[in-house]
Amino acid sequence: MTKMTLTNRSALHFLIVLAPLAWAGLAIYVYFVPPRGLLSFVAFFLLLDVALTSTFSPIAYAISLRFISSRLYRATVRHAIRQGALLALVIVLNLVLRALHSWSIITAIIILAAAIVIEVVSLARK
Repeated sequence: MTKMTLTNRSALHFLIVLAPLAWAGLAIYVYFVPPRGLLSFVAFFLLLDVALTSTFSPIAYAISLRFISSRLYRATVRHAIRQGALLALVIVLNLVLRALHSWSIITAIIILAAAIVIEVVSLARK
């Protein structure tokens, strides 16, 4: 058996291809599925999370390559995917709270602070 590995370049290309497909899937879902029931909201937010993550990850990789390249921090696609997923999760969690009429600026700050702590701990672990 051959072991298939996902290189940085192929992962980046996969995300670039996935992003418009995820946004198209989200648009089709919003157009055809009425917002009734818990399952439709869960599916919407999962599709939105995939679309946002696949959009933010290449952007985070490009920004880290261009502006944050140093000896101490080497930009990788794995870091960019984590950063894109964290940013997407912050946005989706705030939107979920907003849909439940439970959003406040304090909860938004707490969610953002938790994402920053996760990112700092992940970078410090390296």
